[in-house]
Amino acid sequence: MGKLLHMSVFSQSFSPCGRFLAAGNNYGEIAVFSLSAALSPDATDMSQKPILTFTAHEGPVFMLLSTDTHLLSAGNGEISAWSWVELTKRVGMNMHGHETSLEIPEINAMIINQKDNSLIVGGGDNNIHIMDMETGIFKSVLQGHTDYIHCLALKEREGEILSGGEDGAVRIWDSRTSQAVHCIEVFKYEECTRPQFGKWISCLATDSDWMLCGGGPSLSLWHLRSMSPTSVFPLAGCQRDAMFYQDMILAVGEGPHVSHCLLGGSVKAQIPCTSPSLNTLALNLSSTEHRVMTVAGSSDQIDVFTNFSYRAFSLSF
Repeated sequence: MGKLLHMSVFSQSFSPCGRFLAAGNNYGEIAVFSLSAALSPDATDMSQKPILTFTAHEGPVFMLLSTDTHLLSAGNGEISAWSWVELTKRVGMNMHGHETSLEIPEINAMIINQKDNSLIVGGGDNNIHIMDMETGIFKSVLQGHTDYIHCLALKEREGEILSGGEDGAVRIWDSRTSQAVHCIEVFKYEECTRPQFGKWISCLATDSDWMLCGGGPSLSLWHLRSMSPTSVFPLAGCQRDAMFYQDMILAVGEGPHVSHCLLGGSVKAQIPCTSPSLNTLALNLSSTEHRVMTVAGSSDQIDVFTNFSYRAFSLSF
């Protein structure tokens, strides 16, 4: 029971087909849920439980990310790849992931660059590592952050990588040359700074010429051509995850709610959630029939929203 009381869900990822959700917790476990069962008209309480739970890492599962065929999970110094086919067949008795050991403590962020089929990884060694997904070989290292990296985003058209970290900087890198082209110290902007919360950047998202970032500093929307904040959102506490969705911004962090913000800077709604504090927000947009938003944080409950303005039900780890 004590374990459930202290559970935190740090990361989640949908299967490529959109019918399953994987979630990772602070005990190194991954749970796989069937969204099709949970969303079905004849769903029971059992439909909200995992079809499979297994230990993937010794410490927390900091990050989950899906490719077309695999679920990638990141822990302390390792990334493992699990076949979605095996996960969804519930072949859980002896789960074996392909593992890449890295000398990187706390791998907090992973994104895929589809253009060159590379995996971009950031974590506790202050560097960004780029791996060729075909060969599994790390081909470059981007150095410049002076403290560990919390989040990554990609501007696909320009081939630019954005990274945010504990040092309070958002760096923009040219992935072709591995050089930083810009460095924005968000906490130095008067409209964003909140010294009482620190300067760390914990969430980042991009949408063509726009960037969203927050953490210690207020969540803010930036125009990347002019490198200036155009909107600052009046949200309390640190935001840990945020994303663009249609003409809105969705954000979660300290406090039991998902904030729906308008691009102009106002908060349109705050939707109640189960966990007292939230870490991760995910949208399943690949499948219309399983189109949901899922939100999780400092409890064993993962809230599922079919209509984004109220919680439909919760899955439980």
